[in-house]
Amino acid sequence: MAVSKEYHAVMARSEEIMKKALGLDYSQFESGSIAFDYEKLMAAAGYDLQEVIAMQKETGVGGTPLLELRNITAFARKYAKPGYGARILIKDEAANPSGSFKDRRASIAVAQAKKLGYEGVIAATSGNYGAAVASQAAMRGLKAIIVQECYDSKGVGQPEIIEKARKCEALGAEVLQLTVGPELFYEHLSLMEDSGYFNASLYSPFGMAGVETLGYEIGREVLERYGKEPAMAVCTYAGGGMVTGTARGLDKCGCRSTEIIGASIDLTGLHMASDVQFNRKSCTTGHTGFGIPHAMNPDSGDIPRSAARPLRYMDRYVTITQGEVMYMTEMLAILEGIERGPAGNTALACAFSLAQSLPEDEIVVVTETEYTGAGKHIQPQLSFARENGIEIRFGDPSAEDVPGQNIILPDDLSMLRCKDADLDHMRKKMIERAALRANGSRPTREDLEFLAQDTNTSVEYVKNVLKEM
Repeated sequence: MAVSKEYHAVMARSEEIMKKALGLDYSQFESGSIAFDYEKLMAAAGYDLQEVIAMQKETGVGGTPLLELRNITAFARKYAKPGYGARILIKDEAANPSGSFKDRRASIAVAQAKKLGYEGVIAATSGNYGAAVASQAAMRGLKAIIVQECYDSKGVGQPEIIEKARKCEALGAEVLQLTVGPELFYEHLSLMEDSGYFNASLYSPFGMAGVETLGYEIGREVLERYGKEPAMAVCTYAGGGMVTGTARGLDKCGCRSTEIIGASIDLTGLHMASDVQFNRKSCTTGHTGFGIPHAMNPDSGDIPRSAARPLRYMDRYVTITQGEVMYMTEMLAILEGIERGPAGNTALACAFSLAQSLPEDEIVVVTETEYTGAGKHIQPQLSFARENGIEIRFGDPSAEDVPGQNIILPDDLSMLRCKDADLDHMRKKMIERAALRANGSRPTREDLEFLAQDTNTSVEYVKNVLKEM
């Protein structure tokens, strides 16, 4: 008997579809209330760190160079007070097969699909993850479908997203391109149901196990080369996977004093699901439009419980403007001879600012680079912005930047300054939303302890937030 493909019917079957498409029963982690067993979820990936490293080596993933940016460090020291300006290092993740750290996530998810006997894999993403899934699927002999939010209602797509679709297709994947809106989750669910493919979700424990090797490599290499832990690891932040995996990997390497910094482009005022505003942004990932909602509501994706829990691990969350990231992209190419895409340069722009607050003998690591290409380069992005009526000029980004109206390139490097976002506000909102989902049930002691861990606070802090509601 044929099942209904009407929107509400498919959405009503979402839990059943997701369970079948991931080969993982999430009910085993649930407590029946707010809390769930996060570490049991992570252990469900079924591979220890050394097994993950071995699996990634099979497909050429990981072991990427850790580069010291000597010229950019020297410039940071010019703008810092005497004796300050930490060394800036960057993990060159563009050396992975598809050109980004997302290969680490895809490698374990696709290997799991192969192990379980799935014919293919499917992923919903407008970013580098699609190319990573396509690449790993090709290596493992599986088919791949990538569902991509690409266009506004006029059929206009951003050059960066279109470039990523080209890369996915070049690597053998079938790409379904959609307009912005709620149809993405529906189409993803519907295709999972129809194809019977494995859900290579960004937020599964398999994907997160793959990212832990990034933090582990950073910690091990910095310790071996410099004899100390990095003071900061700066991660471009959107959905929280890099923050989570890097922090867990550093911990497994024994680097427990490294400050974990999430870094996003500030797109305050732009709504990510707005058809009108979709093309008013010029950077499609690593921005607050994803970062803030994911922090406050991590379990809103394509699986019941997300393995990416950014508020558990972020010590600080900093933001930077589009203009500063584009300036840093050009600076990296001209000063260091490294031409890379904007995602990693979001963290690099923030690291340039953060390094000035630390002594010269400290180390700041930017956790990724990404490949660049036709649509991912800053020149087509700036041209696209002009076509959409965005003003582009030099000035003071911190004072003059208005997302969706202009892109302000800094007049000089003294104006390149990241800002701290309000992590406390996000923690409170996360606790409030969790309590509301409990439908009036009084939080148990287990719930309070879970929320304290999930927000990196204390049970007393959680109780005070609940009292204020």
